[in-house]
Amino acid sequence: MPSFTRLTFLIAALVAFPGAFAPAHASEPIRILAYGDSLTAGYGLTEQDTLPTRLAEALNKMGRPVTMINGGVSGDTTADGVTRLDWALADKPQIMILALGGNDMLRGLDPKITRANLDAIIQKTKAAGVEIVLAGMLAPPNLGTEYTAAFDAIYPELAKAHNLLFMPFLLQDVAQDSDLNQADGIHPNGNGVAIIVRNLLPYVTQAMDKLEQAS
Repeated sequence: MPSFTRLTFLIAALVAFPGAFAPAHASEPIRILAYGDSLTAGYGLTEQDTLPTRLAEALNKMGRPVTMINGGVSGDTTADGVTRLDWALADKPQIMILALGGNDMLRGLDPKITRANLDAIIQKTKAAGVEIVLAGMLAPPNLGTEYTAAFDAIYPELAKAHNLLFMPFLLQDVAQDSDLNQADGIHPNGNGVAIIVRNLLPYVTQAMDKLEQAS
């Protein structure tokens, strides 16, 4: 009779409070915005091989559910990123992977302007309560030592000033490797994207951890 009473109570509790016994780890996917240029958009790649898609697959396999938003636009500069930021933030991301600046460098734009644009993006995104992972770029030496030094300093300075999670070079282990890039020597192929995802994962999971600890 006592066991019957406990069973009746349990059934009644489940009917009255259906969510009371749900697994404690159940959670909504975290919304991640990959905000960048052709490297993010996936120039020359199938959708399956793009950086946002591969990153989402890797995180989901780790048991870290995400909804990935591909905010990459081929050819975009940091100025373009400032212009379309309100539209991008309207998707309510919780994390932004900020990966802009490569086209500024390829066009030889003034590093001071690039820095100011990235700073504006960071400030507005942080004000919206979005966690940022800053993915840096590096200038090739053929642009001259003065330009290279000024451009390369942008990302670590901003990361320090805004206390951001910082991946120093998005194309680490991929740049200038013909086996990992398309024929243009600039855009990674599927194998190159896999390496970028591997290198980027620790920074993104740290951002996810920060969100979960704050909630």
